[in-house]
Amino acid sequence: MLYLNGFLLSYLKYGDNDCVMHCFTKEKGYQSLFVKGVYGKKSKQKAYLQPLAELCFTLYKKPAAGSMLPVSKLELAAGSHLPQNIKANAVVFFIADFLNQVLRNEEINPRIYAEVPHFLEELDRNNYRAHLIFLLRFLEISGVHPLIGSGRFLDPESGNFIDIKVHDLFDDELSSIWKEVLTSAAPYTVAISTSHRKRFLESILVYYHYHFSDFRIPSSLEIVQQLFQTDGH
Repeated sequence: MLYLNGFLLSYLKYGDNDCVMHCFTKEKGYQSLFVKGVYGKKSKQKAYLQPLAELCFTLYKKPAAGSMLPVSKLELAAGSHLPQNIKANAVVFFIADFLNQVLRNEEINPRIYAEVPHFLEELDRNNYRAHLIFLLRFLEISGVHPLIGSGRFLDPESGNFIDIKVHDLFDDELSSIWKEVLTSAAPYTVAISTSHRKRFLESILVYYHYHFSDFRIPSSLEIVQQLFQTDGH
């Protein structure tokens, strides 16, 4: 018998009642799991199909080599809950979409796993900068974050702060925000003005494009950008 705990990143209905779930698990990293009966008429498990829901999976038998893990029992992890307002839900969907892409080849990584509930706690506090900080924290944990130097401008390709501006998005102001977040002992408390957030997120995605192979812009980006154009938190 095998027990897994994991954050739901995406899911796909299979047949009439079953589901394929893509999750990042604490014990085995990124996994695809096959769950029967999720869409059954009497099933209560449909309520669990929310991005970044933390779930507990029980598996009674090992899968054949190369096949999906067959789940025998599915439960919501103790204490797991997700924000219920529109803005927070949009952010959660965006981050789940992002993680589903960049974690596909990731094995066990306790630091990434622990950062997800930290991010969700910040959203609970109505910290609508949290997704921006989380994306930089992910870079740090993955070991591809910029190297802090004395330069005023971040070069997104080399990952260094230099004295010459080499990219339109990475001007003096945005580069200083990058440096402040990366050097802060409490990065989620760093203030980022509403006027800078759209371009700051765009600059983050440019950096990911340079440092993650085949990186694509999450499809939910436009929704997040529209929701936060006038947000003051």
